[in-house]
Amino acid sequence: MTDRLFPADWQRGPRYSGAYTFARCPATRDLSLADVAIIGVPMDMSVLYRSCARFGPRGIRDASGQLRPHHWEAERLEPPFDKLRVIDYGDIEVFPGYIEQSIEQVQSALAPIVDADVFPVVLGGDHSTTLPVLRAVAAKHGTLSLVHFDAHPDFWPGEPGRPYHHGTVFRRAVEENLIDPAASVQIGIRGSVSAGIIPAAREAGFHVITGEEFWRQGLRPTLEAVQRIASLPVYVSLDIDSVDPAFAPGTGTPEVAGLTSREIIELVRGLRGLPLVAFDVVEVAPAYDSSEITALLAANLVYEFLLVLSERSGSA
Repeated sequence: MTDRLFPADWQRGPRYSGAYTFARCPATRDLSLADVAIIGVPMDMSVLYRSCARFGPRGIRDASGQLRPHHWEAERLEPPFDKLRVIDYGDIEVFPGYIEQSIEQVQSALAPIVDADVFPVVLGGDHSTTLPVLRAVAAKHGTLSLVHFDAHPDFWPGEPGRPYHHGTVFRRAVEENLIDPAASVQIGIRGSVSAGIIPAAREAGFHVITGEEFWRQGLRPTLEAVQRIASLPVYVSLDIDSVDPAFAPGTGTPEVAGLTSREIIELVRGLRGLPLVAFDVVEVAPAYDSSEITALLAANLVYEFLLVLSERSGSA
């Protein structure tokens, strides 16, 4: 096929050279060549404590140089790129210090990607990144189910006249009917920041599985709940702080007693079969990382999600 682009061969030339893209995928904004677009949103002007998630897209792309094409089943050789045309769309321009204008800009930039039936995989950025992506995706698919991995529900009301920060995103999304909380699941919620808002999230209708509840019930019942509850078109939002800081220290609001890297990978793999429409990974903050382990985990989670998408796709 003349319109088929593939990542550069990982064995050809040093992997730290060449175009600066996710997993050496081709850099282009020609949506006719894509089934999936990797999109960076380098903004963190709405964090409440430690900043630096603006460098998350760069950190994840850099760590993805460690990836080689593989499948989670060792005997299978098909990487996702055999079935999916994956491009790196580059970063969306944002305006540091201007959260409202940046949100509008991200939504406007995402709309043509979604309208072209190209699946958006978004690299944040803080969690406010998710709101404009939700708006663009819901404009096409209607009210969505949310599958949300996080240490925090991000359901705070905000202040009068200041509705946007990285902890208000899903309050705004419910108010705007972008997501149906009754068809949504939040997994891994824990810690002192979350304690005061979990009751409000549950009262709104969210199915909240706290970190403690996940630890007690385990992986299989959690995935069974996700498959049962997420019945609408599914937006997956993965805050890297859902993972314990022992495995993902490079984030702005770390909370102890979180998911392991093994557990979050299995949770992502368990999304197979859902009506997926968008995915993001947010809150990777390279300045607080240790030996790039957070960025490497995030890059692998993006790759695992691409494998999930490829499982539902026919041959390219």
